Amino acid sequence: MPKISLATIVKYCDQTLRTQEIGDYDGAANGLQVENSGGVTKIAAAVDASIATIKLAIAARADLLIVHHGLFWSPRQPWTGKNYELLKLCVENNLAIYSSHLPLDAHPRLGNNAQLAAALGLKNLKPFFESHGPKIGLQTHQKILRTELAKELEFATGAKPKLIPGGKEICERIGIVTGGAGGELKIAAGEGVDTFITGEGPHWTFALAEELGLNVFYAGHYATETFGVKALADELAKKFKLPWEFLDHPTGL
Repeated sequence: MPKISLATIVKYCDQTLRTQEIGDYDGAANGLQVENSGGVTKIAAAVDASIATIKLAIAARADLLIVHHGLFWSPRQPWTGKNYELLKLCVENNLAIYSSHLPLDAHPRLGNNAQLAAALGLKNLKPFFESHGPKIGLQTHQKILRTELAKELEFATGAKPKLIPGGKEICERIGIVTGGAGGELKIAAGEGVDTFITGEGPHWTFALAEELGLNVFYAGHYATETFGVKALADELAKKFKLPWEFLDHPTGL
């Protein structure tokens, strides 16, 4: 079985995703979060880094886990209890963890937004929705019935989206920001879209969407963010001739 240097893979990811150039939340800690002994023979990909997905990666005999949501959103210290269990699992099983949050969202080819847009058949995409510096989402002018877009979303993600029908029945300008951008409907509407696709949002956004005249699709935070890690892992597998596996651990949220 071929073994590729972990450092080589990390360098490729950092350069491809522009990890050091794209801003993010403080806890994102984009890049290599856990090191291993230095080699990679199999890649696993998951949306979230957790004890559950780490155990799945170990069962899959992977030594590199690629994730979108990493380990450090809140303080991890002290390394006791579940924190100790997590660290022990990684160290004893030689598992490295690489995380990419907004850099992966924003990537024009491998990103969650680009991959979801491609799955929906959307064309002529332009950058949309600034967050921590860059525009991380995509928008397009494309006419489609709201009901048809709902069907396309369900087919692409495997989850039935929640629709707030605040706008017209025919969508003409569609914006996509995967994940949890539902609290920022004013930003989306301010950029001129009449339909906004994201993962989840708060209760009060129903009334706001109606006020803004905005169609909103909540297609699932998890469901909309399986795309990027799959695309990145597949890219790495092809480039470095390594096997890879997606570890599905859905939250239903």
